[in-house]
Amino acid sequence: MDLPLTRLDPEPEIYPARKLLGRVEGTFVAPFDHFVTSPAEGLELGLEGIEGDFHAGPTRRSGSREPWYARGTEMRNERQLSIVAPDELALIARAMGIAEIRPEWIGANLVLSGVPQLSMLPSGTLLFFKGGVTLKVDSQNGPCRIAGRSVAEHAKMPDHEAGALAFPKAAKRLRGLVAWVEKPGRIAPGEDCSVRIPEQWIYQS
Repeated sequence: MDLPLTRLDPEPEIYPARKLLGRVEGTFVAPFDHFVTSPAEGLELGLEGIEGDFHAGPTRRSGSREPWYARGTEMRNERQLSIVAPDELALIARAMGIAEIRPEWIGANLVLSGVPQLSMLPSGTLLFFKGGVTLKVDSQNGPCRIAGRSVAEHAKMPDHEAGALAFPKAAKRLRGLVAWVEKPGRIAPGEDCSVRIPEQWIYQS
């Protein structure tokens, strides 16, 4: 006779799936030779990412974020788009003692408002845009000194190296998200976005 299975470890607390509504405040594209972006009338998205963008492509080369691979190893590109929130950029700027941080300075492609704590959205969150595009969140976008130096230079901070060092601390868990294209199409400023957060739990072994 088969006996019912009994878990010996406690069941994790499950947080139910949720839906939120956001709005596209800006769209930006980077040229092939640099990560800093420029305002665009919209984003033309294929399965490889934004057409003509610095981070477009089905694959990318590994870097410092993937120490388990030799640097330069070809891997899937889960970082096709960078998404930020205006309220979080304001918090970073305040922490760095500067007037503002513009999304293009740190290579953002998409500015999304109306979503509380955007940077804390979990991996697997789906972003459904009214125009038909679907993006899937991979992870938080960890702040780095390269973006920090760009901020320091654009904000005309007196000490660029100090600004580069300050940014990773000020922007921790506020620097937005990276995502990839699940369903292609076009995203335009002013467009609504349905944010679908999956079930969440803390894994404890």
